[in-house]
Amino acid sequence: MNLKITQLRSVIGSTKRKKRTIEAIGLRRINHFVIQKDTPNMRGMIKKVRELVEVEKEKVV
Repeated sequence: MNLKITQLRSVIGSTKRKKRTIEAIGLRRINHFVIQKDTPNMRGMIKKVRELVEVEKEKVV
């Protein structure tokens, strides 16, 4: 299963840790999205920045 992660809010004013987490996920700007595998590590990163991103399940074709 894959996850579609979209950045909805800016990282301006966020802590350095949240900025680095957004960067580690692969997001660069608002409305940018990436497809990542659904792993415990990725779920943990998403949980840390949940107020900045939106997550949707993506079916593998």
